[in-house]
Amino acid sequence: MKYISTRGNAPELTFEDVLLTGLATDGGLYVPKEVPQFSLAEIESWRDLPYTELAHKVIYPFVEGCVDSDALQTMINEVYGAFGHKAVAPLQQLDNNEYVLELFHGPTLAFKDFALQLLGRLLDYVLERRNEKVVIMGATSGDTGSAAIEGTKACRNVDIFILHPYGKVSEVQRRQMTTVVGDNIFNIAIKGNFDQAQDMVKASFGDQSFLRGGRKLVAVNSINWARIMSQIVYYFYSSLNLGGPLRPMAYSVPTGNFGDIFAGYMAKKMGLPIEQLIIATNSNDVLHRLMSQNLYEVHPLQHTITPSMDIAVSSNFERLLFDLYDRDGAALADLMAKMNKRTESVEVSEDKLGKARALFDSFAVSEDLTVQTMQEVYKETGYLLDPHTAIGVKAARECRRNPRIPMITLGTAHPVKFEDAVLRAGFDMPKLPHHLSDLMTREERLEVLPADLATVQEFIATNTFKD
Repeated sequence: MKYISTRGNAPELTFEDVLLTGLATDGGLYVPKEVPQFSLAEIESWRDLPYTELAHKVIYPFVEGCVDSDALQTMINEVYGAFGHKAVAPLQQLDNNEYVLELFHGPTLAFKDFALQLLGRLLDYVLERRNEKVVIMGATSGDTGSAAIEGTKACRNVDIFILHPYGKVSEVQRRQMTTVVGDNIFNIAIKGNFDQAQDMVKASFGDQSFLRGGRKLVAVNSINWARIMSQIVYYFYSSLNLGGPLRPMAYSVPTGNFGDIFAGYMAKKMGLPIEQLIIATNSNDVLHRLMSQNLYEVHPLQHTITPSMDIAVSSNFERLLFDLYDRDGAALADLMAKMNKRTESVEVSEDKLGKARALFDSFAVSEDLTVQTMQEVYKETGYLLDPHTAIGVKAARECRRNPRIPMITLGTAHPVKFEDAVLRAGFDMPKLPHHLSDLMTREERLEVLPADLATVQEFIATNTFKD
């Protein structure tokens, strides 16, 4: 499998190189040169497979030639065998043909465990073979950081630095990052917002000269293709459990950076019948404004009770735009140059946007509506949604095209991670799972730094591989 940049001016890479690269040298994101294709008959033959075997079927074409088939199966078994539910990604029914896909049974109680636990093992596999050491640098609005730390804490060839906005993630989210013990783990609280942290990460990837000893950066956020690849699996799994591929499905996805919903788009491209994908956002609604008004305009970031979606610039949307522009890297590079200025409004060609609207709908949900949805669903079912999932459910109910087709909302996190929203909705806090029962008494380790690139880079350079 070869991978190409969305901006068309970077070398083709293998999966192994893409895993270790992050952004392409031309500033674009890597995507498969050719998308693996599965027939309906082949997909149907997977109906009775457990999650671990299905994951191998879906993922292996993306890594073939770089990762041994048996080694991949071992990694997958180790990752998902440690999840807290035997089904790995169970479905919870809310109403007739309405479901929540529970993606929070991993070690950090968020959907990002599906990708980042596997990514850690893939890194170990590749780096051991190459006898290399790397530096992971990432920014998190809540869940990515803890999942990345948990997934790579045992990696012998990785130092990991995670930036989060100081005072702007929930206490559970913060403690899941700052209480993990390891000499290779560094948490940096930035006196700024997520987008400032993300901008520092992007700038560091663009110029890595601040690193010492010939080290290089590796990305763990959703610009890394391994993240997208791993998330495709649960679209196939949920569909197969509800009668797919003989019937189509619809999905509502709470999303800020467009990675999780792009995985659904990829599943459709690979042959899974998906009739509708709903982009569910909070008041940071750059994607909804683009889809509904054809207006790309970056607004100041708002901090909400759904912090994992508090993102003003949606990085992964570039991957969809690449397809909408018929994989014309030069045309996309010109469009992204305008979008990245962030000082002007940008329109997408109407015919290109029309292709997206054939599959995608979008809806932005206010904090009041989020809380109201949590209350309504609990009254209807006795089931407590986390606030991000509540946004997905509300968007699904507002945008649903065909009630005869199963509507699946991705349940992206456990409600225990979001105390402010749960209490605001009038509920008692659920208990932390057993493996996190002492989280609030564990010692924290973090460094509070200004939102200054030079300061952050010096901290990373000073603390990298002290050998």
